[in-house]
Amino acid sequence: MKQPPVNIKNKRATFDYELVDTYTAGIVLTGTEIKSIRLGKASLVDTFCYFVKGELWVKNMHVAEYFYGSYNNHTARRERKLLLNKKEIEKLQRGTKDPGFTIVPVRLFINEKGLAKLVVALAKGKKEYDKRESIKEKDDRRDMARMFKR
Repeated sequence: MKQPPVNIKNKRATFDYELVDTYTAGIVLTGTEIKSIRLGKASLVDTFCYFVKGELWVKNMHVAEYFYGSYNNHTARRERKLLLNKKEIEKLQRGTKDPGFTIVPVRLFINEKGLAKLVVALAKGKKEYDKRESIKEKDDRRDMARMFKR
């Protein structure tokens, strides 16, 4: 029996931020973490990325403890290192120097090789009126879809 593909999204990211540029990064995980992610037991709520000594780290990513993991189980909200090439890291560091820009995780998935990947985006925070505009656009699209279904 083949498991459904893992595709965990951070829905708040597109609502709270305007995504400027996206990058796909690998994640350094332990054995029980990848097993939990393959079961879909992860969440990107309230996650963010930051730099330490030229390396990109993700904080607050919740990966539930693996049910069958015994004494060597992982902690659910530990900081995890992201794997990007040097040019991508330098580009992200330059981007975050501008005021109002940050790096947010957008999507967590398992690729065709079975590796966990995290899509991160260089994002600019939206103002309150931008959020209202996003809600209005979403409602308009939903109304248009209803009209064409009839």
